[in-house]
Amino acid sequence: MGDVLMTTPALRALKAQHPGRRLTLLASQSGAAVAPYVPEIDAVIAYEAPWVKNACSPPEEYHATLTRLQTQRFDAAVIFTVYSQSALPAALMCYSAGIPRILAHSRENPYHLVTDWVHEVEPLPEPRHEVQRQLDLVGTVDARTDETTLSFRTTEADHAGLNEVLHAHGVGSAGGWVLAHCGATAPSRRYPAALFAQAIDMLQGAGECVILTGGNSERALVQEVIARSGNPGGLVNLAGRLTLGQLGALIERAGVLVSNNSGPVHLAAALGTPVVDLYALTNPQHTPWQVPHRLLYHDVPCRNCYRSVCPQGHHACLSAVEPWRVAQAAFELLEDPARGRPPTLIKAA
Repeated sequence: MGDVLMTTPALRALKAQHPGRRLTLLASQSGAAVAPYVPEIDAVIAYEAPWVKNACSPPEEYHATLTRLQTQRFDAAVIFTVYSQSALPAALMCYSAGIPRILAHSRENPYHLVTDWVHEVEPLPEPRHEVQRQLDLVGTVDARTDETTLSFRTTEADHAGLNEVLHAHGVGSAGGWVLAHCGATAPSRRYPAALFAQAIDMLQGAGECVILTGGNSERALVQEVIARSGNPGGLVNLAGRLTLGQLGALIERAGVLVSNNSGPVHLAAALGTPVVDLYALTNPQHTPWQVPHRLLYHDVPCRNCYRSVCPQGHHACLSAVEPWRVAQAAFELLEDPARGRPPTLIKAA
């Protein structure tokens, strides 16, 4: 989800270059789920490519997708990848589908496979944000935009559905809550549950309404955080209970999101909600984009490891972040002089 959201400014640039241009997104199921909320995307094709981490479709699905691409007779393809991914498998698929023009980064010379080749130069001494990377890619073919915010639009139905869920859990719909998202696909990007619970308790103790979010696969993790809380009855557990649109509506109306570096961080950036990002030093290109935020991490010699599991076994880049710092960062972002809300200060013990 986050990868698709971080391409939306580049998609906007492609649209601005030719206002009548139609864009079809080819992405995984999780990436494709974002498409209905992104106005720059006109259509979507979901495919679990074997060259992408996690799910993988059987070989016959590859051929079915290739046939679909051939049938639709696309004029061009832009392959968006993070720098550690090769664009060549996707380029071969597009080439085999007869797409005449293909734009992509590539470390290797793709020769005739990619018509518009941008040589891969990352990793750079100073990391380039993923959003900027994709804007730079389409900029090589003169597609540009001055509006570089991420794109995600919720609907009235999303907000109405959210209100029903909130009512069922005894929560008012006015907003301003603290959201806590404890999950992340990679274990290396998860703040320890015991520490998350301590930070949440500090926020609760100051009178904040704390709502926990997560997908179906993260329910057990959220339950663990709640079990470790000193006041579990005061927490609202919405893990696995919201559609993507309802999650967006929840984030849009929240006062702040406290999250590991995962998809909801980029949703918050798109929707303008401040973020406390518990940022494991794995992928420095994926910080919150153009939104008030605090990055919390402990600097370690093994920073920027790009690993899904901590190779050192200590997870110190996150586990050494003290819970009071998490709560304090949230309070700083919640402070609103316009509403006369005074600052809250937590001192380390």
